[in-house]
Amino acid sequence: MRGGTADYLSDKALRGTIRLALTLPPALRGRMMGTLVRRLVAPLAGYRARAMANLEHVWPDMPEAEKRRIADQVADNAGRTMIENYDVAGLLERMKDTPVTGEGVAAIEAARAEGRPILFVTGHYGNFEAPRAALVARGWRIGGLYRPMANPFFNEHYAANMHALSDPVFEQGRRGTMGLLKHIRGGGMGVLLFDVYDSAGTSIDFLGQPAPTLTSAAEIAVKTGALFVPFFGIRKPDGVNFEAVFEAPIAHGEPVEMMREVTRRLEARIEADPGQWFWIHRRWKPKRQRKRAEKRARQHDQS
Repeated sequence: MRGGTADYLSDKALRGTIRLALTLPPALRGRMMGTLVRRLVAPLAGYRARAMANLEHVWPDMPEAEKRRIADQVADNAGRTMIENYDVAGLLERMKDTPVTGEGVAAIEAARAEGRPILFVTGHYGNFEAPRAALVARGWRIGGLYRPMANPFFNEHYAANMHALSDPVFEQGRRGTMGLLKHIRGGGMGVLLFDVYDSAGTSIDFLGQPAPTLTSAAEIAVKTGALFVPFFGIRKPDGVNFEAVFEAPIAHGEPVEMMREVTRRLEARIEADPGQWFWIHRRWKPKRQRKRAEKRARQHDQS
């Protein structure tokens, strides 16, 4: 039951771990949280198994040892990302002098000068908050939409942390989407992450396998005339620093085609360094998709 004793105790343990980690220097706390999630949390919570299953679904010919290596990298990155994003002041300080690069930099600077809205889009890759922090640290105001956590106790401080980085922040859902739409339409800037499973999404191939993908980000950009810009916070080999890369804007057109292009941009990043993407997410749900395909096949045979 959500909000019950188990959620309460889990949240208390997590809060204690976060408080302890935040007393340590950034490099040490990152290693601590990465190791904790890789060695303890991921195996116990099933994240390693899920990452391995997703890798098998996409790249069945990959050697087992390589899948395990990537799954461990994913867990390590997830632990580091969580504690980095809980130290909002520290992340802003770190990113204020980080170079902002990519083909889209000139376009976003021009749009800001003109007062044109900008909608940034990204996936759960590297630290997806790092590029936004780089701009916020330079005086930009960039809102966002977040998916609430299942544990309501954890969600309380998770949401507060989102607001601390840059307002306005809206909870995912119809009301939140309308709030973000209004903010963008008024000339604001916002960020959306698109790479999570949503049964209401349009099927778009992702790493060679069909994945339901919401087109709302592209639809908002088209409705508001916002510049539509993919970005990526790429973790450097030292595990501490990042590249903040803003790619060339995607031209407005049919929303599904726009999201296909966003998907291609993320695929390229994953293929370059698969350990930085959050394979722990249920992006495909292959068993459910297989059952649906089998059901459609039976219905076709009976018709």
